[in-house]
Amino acid sequence: MPRKFDPKVVTASDLLIGDVIYLAANDSWTRNLAQAEVITDEAHGQLRLLEAEQQVDRVVGAYLADVQPTRDGPQPTHFREEFRRTGPSNYFHGKQETLAQPKG
Repeated sequence: MPRKFDPKVVTASDLLIGDVIYLAANDSWTRNLAQAEVITDEAHGQLRLLEAEQQVDRVVGAYLADVQPTRDGPQPTHFREEFRRTGPSNYFHGKQETLAQPKG
């Protein structure tokens, strides 16, 4: 019996900025995990990863990360991915600074 393939997204670091980015279904890169393509087929996942790895002028360190599909988009299933998604934790800057801003 084949092993179960858990849902995944292709993630990498933006080569110039360093931010965590995700591959969307339309072949663009997004900084928003909710817009990432959720991959449920292992062969498709390997193909998408190969496509990402060939974009050496755009990304570095591409890999498949496990996610849990939800109504609000994919959510990380591992602490490492949650940490990468929210950014550095030593002080508010980048994504954390944006999230800390009061809305209104």
